[in-house]
Amino acid sequence: MIGGGCEGVILRSKERPASGFPDERSLTCEMQYTVKIMNRALLLFLACGWAANLVVAGEGAASNCFEQATMNAAQAQSALTACQRYVHGWLRHADPETGLIPRNLESDRDYWNGKDAAADNYPFMVLTAWLTERPLFDGRMREMLATETRLTSRLDNLVDAYSFTKRSWHYDEPELDRMIFESSEYSKDGLMPLTEWLGPSAWSDRMMGMIDSIWKHARVQTANGLIPSDNVEVNGEMMQVTSRVYWMTGERRYLEEACRLADYFLLGDKHPTRDARELKLRDHGCELISGLTEVYVACRFAWTEKAAAYREPLHALLDRVLEVGVNEHGLMFNRVNPRTGEVLDSGLSDSWGYNYNGFYAVYLVDGEEKYRQAVLRAMGSLPEHYLQYRWEGSSADGIADAVEGAINLFNREPVPGVAGWIDHNLERMLKIQRPDGVVEGWHGDGNFARTAIMYALWNQQGVTIQPWRADVRLGAVPSEEGICLSLAADKPWRGRLAFDVPRHRKYTNLPLDYPRINQFPEWFVVDEEARYEVRVGDGHVEMLTGMELSQGWSIELKNSQPVQISVLKIAD
Repeated sequence: MIGGGCEGVILRSKERPASGFPDERSLTCEMQYTVKIMNRALLLFLACGWAANLVVAGEGAASNCFEQATMNAAQAQSALTACQRYVHGWLRHADPETGLIPRNLESDRDYWNGKDAAADNYPFMVLTAWLTERPLFDGRMREMLATETRLTSRLDNLVDAYSFTKRSWHYDEPELDRMIFESSEYSKDGLMPLTEWLGPSAWSDRMMGMIDSIWKHARVQTANGLIPSDNVEVNGEMMQVTSRVYWMTGERRYLEEACRLADYFLLGDKHPTRDARELKLRDHGCELISGLTEVYVACRFAWTEKAAAYREPLHALLDRVLEVGVNEHGLMFNRVNPRTGEVLDSGLSDSWGYNYNGFYAVYLVDGEEKYRQAVLRAMGSLPEHYLQYRWEGSSADGIADAVEGAINLFNREPVPGVAGWIDHNLERMLKIQRPDGVVEGWHGDGNFARTAIMYALWNQQGVTIQPWRADVRLGAVPSEEGICLSLAADKPWRGRLAFDVPRHRKYTNLPLDYPRINQFPEWFVVDEEARYEVRVGDGHVEMLTGMELSQGWSIELKNSQPVQISVLKIAD
């Protein structure tokens, strides 16, 4: 099972210091594909003990990028088809009157809530519909948003759980901490990823309303003002979304609010490693490292005095995690006592990549090579030591989080062997899905879809199909001069291919595309002001602007033969 783009051809302008890994960015597509075949053979050898695989590692290597793109197309189709089946599987269990999905399918069927149904499941039904079924996106997905906004907004825009049988609140009494937690989860886990993909929308409006209400009702007093909660998870999430909203809006108050939280942890007596007796490096705790590093990145560009104050305590936090929080391969434990170094839970965190996002972000702004090397070490250990690791007992959610971290970091650092590790574990995850489309029957099923979408977009290099159809297959591979695509369908099809744009600048105005939790990485992106040559096979050629490509380039398939398409940027 071979997937993903040409290993190493990641379109980034920033030169990086040399690492201990071969620099694949200079290889041709054919050479890179051979490397991928060899990596995959090594994975099979490690998993099954078949030494013979090493002998035939190079056999069947693709003769050009289009053959690899055709293979990638099958990978993307498999992932997106699984996502569409998941959506319809869950919709069959929606409440007949409200149209909302339940929290879970076994227990807790009676209600929709913000921290689970809304945060983890619904948003990735929305994104799946956007990618595969636009009438569903424009109809039922929008209706669900309007319904949940009307039924679950209990205090301003703060959400609370809604009972289907009571046709009212699941909890009789409003409780501020609960509603802040539910709203924080919904904003960060669900609506921010949608906003970073869709741009301004009804979903981003819902997110902004909740974030403003969370800060309006902040009640925990600190030396520098009120913060929303004393819950580490909530505060980590609020640092992430509030610092990003600062860039989205340009309103200084959001940066000041985010820094109020960072002050609480870095400049007071709540330092996560110097003062705490427990540090969670898994979910429901790992949000803190990401939150603090995101605020730091924002301050490095927009509030240099704060960044200077945060630098030492933040580096001390990261350094201590590397001292006591990782195993011999650089993978992170679930929980440690940072003061004593005692490992409180030696299970490995499926959120390892979420934490390393923060390390890598600090590397990008401070140039601290040791943080990049920590990322490379962990990624490099995956193929040999963690091919079959039982993340959270081999749950789909555990595999999804681990694979997401690998995809996001691979986007920045194409470590050899990691592409094959991603392929293998994505396949493991897809096999968990039930025949009716439901995955495991709880709200974590949305994380299955989120990661499958990330995987599909990687195999398509961010190019999307409209209208999508289960038999239409698109795969892509970046080349030295542009991108190669393979497009095929079992039946005649007419539609558009829409190319990705630098979303971190266009939609959220971020100064840097640093890795962040639940983002959908940018692969091949077009400059909307530039001009491109689009060539179909050896014949038809069109000259289009990046804007035209991003809005959708029209093409028709008349038979089942794959169509080869190359897109090259024209030099100014």
